[in-house]
Amino acid sequence: MKRTLVTLCMALFLGAGLQISAVAQDGWISLFNGKNFDGWKIGANASSFTIVDGNIQVAGPRAHLFYDGPVKNHMFKNFEFKATVMTKPGANSGIFIHTAYQEDGWPSQGYEVQVNQSHTDYKRTGSLYNVVDVKETYVKDNEWYTEYIKVEGKHITIKINDKVVVDYEESDVDKREGDMKNKFLKAGTFALQAHDPKSVVLYKDIMVRPLTE
Repeated sequence: MKRTLVTLCMALFLGAGLQISAVAQDGWISLFNGKNFDGWKIGANASSFTIVDGNIQVAGPRAHLFYDGPVKNHMFKNFEFKATVMTKPGANSGIFIHTAYQEDGWPSQGYEVQVNQSHTDYKRTGSLYNVVDVKETYVKDNEWYTEYIKVEGKHITIKINDKVVVDYEESDVDKREGDMKNKFLKAGTFALQAHDPKSVVLYKDIMVRPLTE
């Protein structure tokens, strides 16, 4: 009986080890546990973010949810990022990259990757906001889709459901004006945006795969 129990435990251990190994080889790391905001930090208007059925629900006045967890000490330079997203009609949100925590206001660092199928803002999902603006709508409200971002060196690639919508090489920083003057690739964390009380967006399966720097 004892030998059988030991054998069973070893089998379970080895099986778990194989699974962990496969995940490690794949390289994707989850940033959201589906239960709470461990590893994330919210400033003003924190109630704009809640967890509903294992998803992050964005609904409320302007706020930003910053990744503040242990992966790469929340400091990413070269990476692949992806999230599964659903927008409700009229919603506007965004995914910030190479940004930094701030208590309030629109993030002053990094780029925003747009989330918007039907808001009055014409810059649609996948836009590298105010840099490469996508006017086409590739997905519908009330449907889950994948938003993918890759940063390697000075190159940014954005995909919506595996379709490339932005392929951008950063080379024009010195020509920028106004708020965009200080928004460029450097290093930083990720943030999700609550845009306004009428914008409802859901996020899940938030993953990152760090690349060689």
